[in-house]
Amino acid sequence: MNDTAGVRLWNGAMLPTPGVFEIDPAHTTAGFVARHLMVTQVRGRFEKVEGTVHITEDPLESSATALIETGTITTGAAERDAHLRSPDFLDVEVYPTMRFESRSVHGGESGPKWSIVNGTMVRRRRVGGAGKFVCAGDLTIRGVTCPLELDVSIDGVKGDPWGGERLALSATGEIDREAYGMTWNVALEAGGWLVSQKIQIEIRAQAIRMT
Repeated sequence: MNDTAGVRLWNGAMLPTPGVFEIDPAHTTAGFVARHLMVTQVRGRFEKVEGTVHITEDPLESSATALIETGTITTGAAERDAHLRSPDFLDVEVYPTMRFESRSVHGGESGPKWSIVNGTMVRRRRVGGAGKFVCAGDLTIRGVTCPLELDVSIDGVKGDPWGGERLALSATGEIDREAYGMTWNVALEAGGWLVSQKIQIEIRAQAIRMT
């Protein structure tokens, strides 16, 4: 196994050395969670994801892009998946992909949670933590582009048995599906809606170092 992964200590966290990483679709999950009947969670994922992560000398100048094939959505129910692919939702015949492109990265702070201000112990406001960042970018679905912030965690950098180097990361966020024109819903007699307006995003990714 290759144990010579390129890592460095930055602000209390072990991060990759600068380079370009390509997402490994076989070890990456782009998932989502929606509420059904206001109480039950429905989980799904997209099975085809590709993208690139550029790690720079200053980690806060790093960037990422991702392209997802909308037609590969799966929730474990064929009828529901067909509806999600229809014009009511993703309209995959017209919009076969969705795209995320980052604009900025911030966070990754470390240090004590508390400090003394004017003689009083005050909790410090921190964005992220060691190895944790906020990636701000733009997500395009159905031809509509809206801002999206992802909470990103660098989970590790490891050599693999084939002499390569892999970056593991996870990210979470939230979107308003109606902002992308996916407004289909059914009102419930007891109040509320069949499908939640807010959708949670859950990403678990591996990326392979190319440079």
